[in-house]
Amino acid sequence: MRKRHALALTLATAATLAAVPASLPAAAATPVNSPNSAAAKARCPQLSKKLTWFGDNRDRLQRMIDERGRCGSHRGHDQKRPVAAFDWDNTVVKNDITDATIAWALHHDKILRPATWKSTSKWMTDGADKALTKACGTKVPVGKPLPTSTDTDCADEIFEVREDGKTMSGAAAFAGEWDHRHTVPQYAWVPQLFAGHTVPELESYAAKARKEALAAPVGATRTVGTHTIPGYARYYDQQRDLIRTLKKAGFDVYIVSAGSEPVTEVWSKSVGIDREHTIAIRSVLDRKGRITPWNEGCGNVPVNKGEAIPYIDGKRCWINQEIFGVKGKSAWDKQDRAHRIALGGGDADTDVTFVGDATGAHLVLNREKNEFMCRAYDNADGRWVVNPMFIEPMKQKPDLYPCSTAAYNAPDGSKAPVLRDDGSVVPDQEDSVF
Repeated sequence: MRKRHALALTLATAATLAAVPASLPAAAATPVNSPNSAAAKARCPQLSKKLTWFGDNRDRLQRMIDERGRCGSHRGHDQKRPVAAFDWDNTVVKNDITDATIAWALHHDKILRPATWKSTSKWMTDGADKALTKACGTKVPVGKPLPTSTDTDCADEIFEVREDGKTMSGAAAFAGEWDHRHTVPQYAWVPQLFAGHTVPELESYAAKARKEALAAPVGATRTVGTHTIPGYARYYDQQRDLIRTLKKAGFDVYIVSAGSEPVTEVWSKSVGIDREHTIAIRSVLDRKGRITPWNEGCGNVPVNKGEAIPYIDGKRCWINQEIFGVKGKSAWDKQDRAHRIALGGGDADTDVTFVGDATGAHLVLNREKNEFMCRAYDNADGRWVVNPMFIEPMKQKPDLYPCSTAAYNAPDGSKAPVLRDDGSVVPDQEDSVF
């Protein structure tokens, strides 16, 4: 059954479906006594040795697959599938598919003029509303496409708000209170920006943007207004292989992204991840099937305007709710081992909580994000697997990560020391995998 994208506005709360991992099929007739034996390795799905990983990362991931997959602890008929979850942008693919989709939409006049720009976000400032109104004008009727392909000022303001949460003058575009580990307004604004479109329309824009980005040469850029952004995207071969191997080994594999769900689904199907295994921001639809500024909720947060998206702790909430069936406020909490993922993969602070929840391996692509890299390099449980980006990796960070003082993203938006589970402070860390 196809997963619902959204709820009708007439519903009072977001009813969610608990995607409880299914049982494995019968084990092979020939028993495997040890996942580390030669016989076991011959039978167990193997990561390709033709693809380059940093150091012994391939071997470490392979050991986890052997131990936790169908050749290891989950051979029995009554065992539930182990779960792997990956972020999408810059984790499975190089570059940001949301930026690619917005850029394509702006180049093809696909953003509809809202009644007011303030109506698109509960946190938008008066200054941002005025800046967007001035840049985009009022001549276009409400609900009709803005001429952003030719109107550089309008395209610039929209993209600057999305990219940096600021206007082109440098003023804050969003203000007020929100939990900075549950959401960030400019991320929540992306599906809100496509309000008025249907899901199939947004999917078609994402598909066309995808085609352009995959066809562009590595290193290509493109211009949005006066912004220069990456103009290409590539699936990482190593991540394709890892996802394929995990699935062969009996894992349920999910994507958990802070992007718009229809956009993510267009991309995720090419690595064998279907709609039911793709989790991102779920817009509420109106009675005509059009996207609204409202989103489905998570845990104890009902239908909302962006307060509970898959972002930092929000990714944990969505995983707990959608994969493990944890309801209510408890969905925000770290669960027991039986209700946590085996492998988590990400690249940024937005991923630190759910990747840290993994019980088998924490896969990190180094993009020099402070909180994430502090956790990765501290390697408290010995299961953190750090790898440079597979395409255009970053150079070594010249200074230490400020783990002991200002790397943790606090709920109020301030910075604080990164603490281990026992309350001790993570010392500053050197960037050593690049």
